[in-house]
Amino acid sequence: MARSTPAKKAWRSLTWLLVLIATLTAVNAGGVLFSNGSWTPKLALDLEGGTQIVLQPQLGEGETVSGEQLTQAVSIIRQRIDAGGVSEAEISTQGTQNIVVSIPGVPDQQTLDRIESSAKLEFRPVLVTDAAATSSTGEDGADASAAPSDPAAAPLESTPSISPTDPSDLNYVTPALLDQFTNFNCDDVDALGLNTAPSDQPIVTCDDTDSVKYILGPVEITGENISDASAGLSTNSQGATTNEWGVNLEFDATGTEQFAAVSERLFALEGARNQFAVVLDGRVITAPTTGGVFTNGEARITGSFTQESSQALADQLKFGALPIGFEVQSRDTISATLGSSQLTSGIIAGFIGLILVVIYSLFQYRLLGFVTVASLIVAGVLTYLVLAILSWRQGFRLSLAGVAGLIVAIGFTADSFIVYFERIRDELRDGRSLEAAVEAGWTRALRTILAAKGVNMLSAVVLFVLAIGNVRGFAITFGITVIIDVLVVVLFTHPIMQLLATTQFYANGHRLSGLDPQALGAVYRGRAQFRAPAAVAPGKKAAGGKETVRRQTIAERKAAEAEKSFEDASTKGKKS
Repeated sequence: MARSTPAKKAWRSLTWLLVLIATLTAVNAGGVLFSNGSWTPKLALDLEGGTQIVLQPQLGEGETVSGEQLTQAVSIIRQRIDAGGVSEAEISTQGTQNIVVSIPGVPDQQTLDRIESSAKLEFRPVLVTDAAATSSTGEDGADASAAPSDPAAAPLESTPSISPTDPSDLNYVTPALLDQFTNFNCDDVDALGLNTAPSDQPIVTCDDTDSVKYILGPVEITGENISDASAGLSTNSQGATTNEWGVNLEFDATGTEQFAAVSERLFALEGARNQFAVVLDGRVITAPTTGGVFTNGEARITGSFTQESSQALADQLKFGALPIGFEVQSRDTISATLGSSQLTSGIIAGFIGLILVVIYSLFQYRLLGFVTVASLIVAGVLTYLVLAILSWRQGFRLSLAGVAGLIVAIGFTADSFIVYFERIRDELRDGRSLEAAVEAGWTRALRTILAAKGVNMLSAVVLFVLAIGNVRGFAITFGITVIIDVLVVVLFTHPIMQLLATTQFYANGHRLSGLDPQALGAVYRGRAQFRAPAAVAPGKKAAGGKETVRRQTIAERKAAEAEKSFEDASTKGKKS
């Protein structure tokens, strides 16, 4: 099997580059046509403006908020927002109580739910439902049809006459609790603040559709015992995927033990008491029957979920409930802090930097500098497509710091081409033909480029992990450009040089090619056929000797040393 020539390898690499660009274009086009994609990257808070939400803690009489609670709440809200794909959000405290959340653009309802909901999850056993309350004596043994008490009558007993033995014990259903249940209005659930109800007492509440009322026993498992949560489609008994979205839960060791004990007790009960209610912020989101004993520490929450709402709930549960409940004090639209003028200034600065790089490349490498220009254009196209895709797929937003990362990347990208071209020149000075110099120079340059880009990438990763806010935007754009730089050098710059090496214009060292043999100090004719350099006047040679020595490459110094050693040996032989 014949070996692939450099030209064939070059065309293969360029084909892969075209496939990559076409794929990115198709993905973004699909986002524009079928999703909320756009051909322009979304802008961050400092360039576009957005929404500011002020959260005020819900406190009882005499309660206060500690600094530790506020710090924990800020951390949880930030994790929820980041998990939802919202980038460049700003979260801070206001005074000693409030939390201010600033989000780019107009947030959707799922994002607002992530911010505003305390996500206090509890698992309580069902004692009575409104279905059981239709008969004079419910299936569970509770007198659910009792008429509302007369205000003038004696107060109803609110303390169980017999101490309950477990959270499913109907002795919790006192006359006062049953009266509250009978007269309960689901519209009052949010106003009652049931998310702060005592965990060791029963409560009366409704489901999230206000269609079913419940009397629930004390809390048996809390959200603190959840080690992980994820959204996904449900499966039926045959293992086939359905179209119903839900949230998969994994309990820690304590939660696994508790869930096994609860499911074992509920499995032996009948009617409503066989149900185990999942309560989120005081409302029942689902109350499934217990069809067995679960000992693997896994559970699933189902209900009227969409993909977005199930993912939002999973993110809330994964990062934990807020230490205190919050309510929205205000929600306002804020203008950009820097505005379009600053963005325009940043873009102008980028163009100036790009023009300077182009001027330097053309001055230093003549027409070979157009390879640098073309490479920068390809890198720009790839970067733009990647940022546009990240904007609608991951919620990335371009801030002024991110623009700075792109501007800085222009210089780092040009460094790769300079390293490669200088390696090729060194090989030419060593006496190689251009085709051989391109391949040998690429082998040496690639190691240097990868080492430099590895350091740059490490810097970007450290910045992203340790920093917050706009600095992370700088790290993201800088890291993306580092990866794209390597791709462009491998899939475009080197293949183009392989093809140019087969042309007479560059192979013969035309003076405008950037590979002029006289300028390189390696004067040659044809393929590695050298002739002696033209004679230089002694005075001029002496004047420029120091400069010549200073500009010598490693290959030139070795050649000079070898020539000097040969002359010394010849002189010594003649004297002897």
